[in-house]
Amino acid sequence: MGAGGSLEAAYQLSGGIGGGSWNFVMDGICLESVDVTFELLLRAGAGDTALASFVHHFDPGELGQAQAFEHAEELAAVEAADGDQLVLRFTAGDSDLTMAWFPNGEGDGAGGRIPYLDLPSP
Repeated sequence: MGAGGSLEAAYQLSGGIGGGSWNFVMDGICLESVDVTFELLLRAGAGDTALASFVHHFDPGELGQAQAFEHAEELAAVEAADGDQLVLRFTAGDSDLTMAWFPNGEGDGAGGRIPYLDLPSP
């Protein structure tokens, strides 16, 4: 994902999520220095509601090897209905490459973890 490019991963909810500590595991592969904005959204009927947003700078590492990155946020409980979606959006900021940074889809094979969220209990 390069300058201005976004990727989204959505999960369909069956109800609300309790408040507390949300742990973002966002291991990725970086091919060029880039700032990546991570946004957590609630997508419901009328549109998106921002729940969290943070930026992390990545520099290239060993080719094909994932870089570990974790971030924790304290968030209030999320009121959601069956069918609403929890969306994680990744947006690259300042890069000339189309794929300057991308989530690690190889897991251990690339020396990292497949990205995920640890959510608080309902």
